[in-house]
Amino acid sequence: MISILWFLIIFFLLILTVGLVLSFYFTHRGQLGEEYSPDEYGMQFEPIEFKATDGLTLRGVWIPASSSDKAVIILHGHGGSYDFDLYRAPSLHEAGFNVLLFDFRAHGRSEGKHMTFGYEERRDVLGAIEFLHKRGIQHIGLLGFSYGGIVSMLVTPDCPDVEAVITDGGPARMRTAIAARGMEMGFPLWLTKPLAWLIISITSLRLGVNLFHYEPIRRVGKITPRPILFIHGDLDQYLPDFDELYAAAKPPKDLWRLSDAGHTTASQLYPEEHTRRVVEFFSLYL
Repeated sequence: MISILWFLIIFFLLILTVGLVLSFYFTHRGQLGEEYSPDEYGMQFEPIEFKATDGLTLRGVWIPASSSDKAVIILHGHGGSYDFDLYRAPSLHEAGFNVLLFDFRAHGRSEGKHMTFGYEERRDVLGAIEFLHKRGIQHIGLLGFSYGGIVSMLVTPDCPDVEAVITDGGPARMRTAIAARGMEMGFPLWLTKPLAWLIISITSLRLGVNLFHYEPIRRVGKITPRPILFIHGDLDQYLPDFDELYAAAKPPKDLWRLSDAGHTTASQLYPEEHTRRVVEFFSLYL
């Protein structure tokens, strides 16, 4: 009886340790990689700092458009920085939109010790919106890719200042995306789902919040009456539950779905079409 009890205790501690290690792995601070500048695309810009609503200093670039009170905030992916989305800015700028790009907390140039799967990153976007209001911007749209898509769907329900949202590859559930990442790392399918659940559970304990209540699929339906455009590739391994996500969203909603695209690859496969759809959507709703 005692040996069984010790076995259970050791097994529980082992599971807890594995979950804790993986929680820190998926939320550790991202390192700044290659750096790019808007002037490489012929755009005048201003390096900026602003505060998230909880006081962290975030850094990015402001690309102003003359005589325009409309702006699009581009939100980057997990572990990245705004640098890799700079090439998306010229088409929006040419269409008359101001463009703001910044690094999320615990990413790139911004402060912060850990990522939070979108929960605290909402405060980053709210800080960016406060910055825009100080610049006289009245109409704001969010363009989020992958992790940035998650944040866009989490923040918009509680932020009426956001008038339109595009999510390109934003997962329905972070645990599903983590499970997919686990398979890429070599874990068997039967193990990835419980490990992903464990990671979210332990991260919730670390943050003192139930992250299962802050999944895009639970929040996306509250974006209405603001419009949302989903860009989805059927080969996206991080979003096998896309149909559930789209069903959870309420009108007005639109969808550009591609059978041959993977995770956020629509803009690589069909760059002109991607640009056209993004510009037309924001031109219509902002």
